[in-house]
Amino acid sequence: MPVVHSDAGHLPALEKLENIPALMSAYYTEFPNPAFAAQRVSFGTSGHRGTSVLCSFNEEHIYAITQAVCDYRAAKGIDGPLFLGGDTHALSEAAFRSALEVLVANNVSVRIAQGGAYTATPAISHAVLKWNTGRVSGLADGIVITPSHNPPRDGGFKYNPPHGGPAESEVTSHIEKCANAYLENGNKGVKLTHLRAARASSLVEEYDFIGSYVQDLAGVLDMKAIASSGLRIGVDPLGGASLPLWEPIADAYGIDLEVVNRAVDPTFRFVPCDKDGKIRMDCSSPYAMSRLLDLRDHFDLSFACDPDSDRHGVVTRQELMNPNHYLSVAAWYLFRTRRQWPAQRGIGKTLVTSAMLDRVAKELGRPVVEVPVGFKWFVPYLLSGRCGFGCEESAGASFLCFDGTPWSTDKDGPLMCLLAAEMMAVEQSSPGELYTKLTERLGAPAYQRLDAPADDHVRAKLAALTPESVTLKTLGGSPVTSVLTRAPGNDASIGGVKVVSEDGWFAVRPSGTEAICKVYTESFKGEDHLQAVQKDAIDFLEQLLKNKD
Repeated sequence: MPVVHSDAGHLPALEKLENIPALMSAYYTEFPNPAFAAQRVSFGTSGHRGTSVLCSFNEEHIYAITQAVCDYRAAKGIDGPLFLGGDTHALSEAAFRSALEVLVANNVSVRIAQGGAYTATPAISHAVLKWNTGRVSGLADGIVITPSHNPPRDGGFKYNPPHGGPAESEVTSHIEKCANAYLENGNKGVKLTHLRAARASSLVEEYDFIGSYVQDLAGVLDMKAIASSGLRIGVDPLGGASLPLWEPIADAYGIDLEVVNRAVDPTFRFVPCDKDGKIRMDCSSPYAMSRLLDLRDHFDLSFACDPDSDRHGVVTRQELMNPNHYLSVAAWYLFRTRRQWPAQRGIGKTLVTSAMLDRVAKELGRPVVEVPVGFKWFVPYLLSGRCGFGCEESAGASFLCFDGTPWSTDKDGPLMCLLAAEMMAVEQSSPGELYTKLTERLGAPAYQRLDAPADDHVRAKLAALTPESVTLKTLGGSPVTSVLTRAPGNDASIGGVKVVSEDGWFAVRPSGTEAICKVYTESFKGEDHLQAVQKDAIDFLEQLLKNKD
């Protein structure tokens, strides 16, 4: 079992807080050397991430990436407005300004939040989709400056094309290649205008992200049911971009909602340390969420989101909902209540999301679309309506409006939080209680993710696997029923392997953002069987790595 740091669940000591002046100074004064892989632009699962003090997220990176985005827009004829937003990380504000300097210099029409407010990732996605509805030209796209729930020293940059969701691999590969070419050439060819001129430009207009998002919620959630239920709701935005959303939502729909923490501070000193002792704004971690858990008796439900608000954390009076458990309940509830959705509309899940979703789908008579890790894979299925719900085990999900149109094609934390309130209002039971009822019918899975070191050799080994090369016949004592190296939903490579039996599975894949290999395991036969599955998974990985050829 992973060792839990002694600081886990406690507010960070002063010496753990990030030196924000040093971080910001490094952003402007340190220059990346593209000869070093760690200092190049690299789009992982969720865009480019890094930190200024390690020369992996500096002004030169943002100039290069934004110019590459402008080049991509020009090449694809994307000439509508670009919706630009960012979260509350220290580097996000600086990168936002750098990106704006390049966008305006490239004659791009930019929409930014009113009054310089922070902007949640799902609000960007929703705005792009809303603008593009009914259009065939003048299409909009978006940039979100965020490293998600990463520690305070990190910065991140995501591009969302006109479909509103995370850019697909071919797009990010193109942008990455182009950006690195600029870096290698000292950013010659990057167009720039001074920030003051950019701000004053007629190309930059304010957009009411909050008003648009709040007004449209009634098309995707039963807000009247939430309001009439009298549920008392607590919210901790964890110092993130959802902060400006919650009170307008409460005011617009008459919901009894209290924001328990209004603090915004780039050190995130008000967020308890995660299990490893680091400050990480992970709303699915019981350690990072310990303060909200302490308040659970004060509210019927409590919510939290990560800094860019694409992830959800749902706290009942009993517990912080495990993301896999909540997603299973959410799917069960949605497909029972959205009666306008056609029968063939399915449930989208990643390969490493709990197989409880498969059992829920079978009970509901709904198809499952299983894709690799990364929400980008759900975009075409949400747009087409093939999936009514797309979700991944890391507390990320979105779903369609009542009329079957997409609400967002990126993960939406506030949406999933409010769904819990709708669920409780309609079903008269908490999401946790509803999950217990599900397990009584469908079984109670035990799920755990393990991490192992991974270098390029490990990545290459995993990428080279084929179903035929995996010789495992049993898993945890049960016959292996399938071996997957490509996702059954879209036939895309998973970069690793998933081995499945009737009562358990494991999946091994390299991280897109860290030098680790992630080992996901699940059993429907209890903890002892889960350990047997884990042993088989680790033995398989060790055997794979023994062969150095």
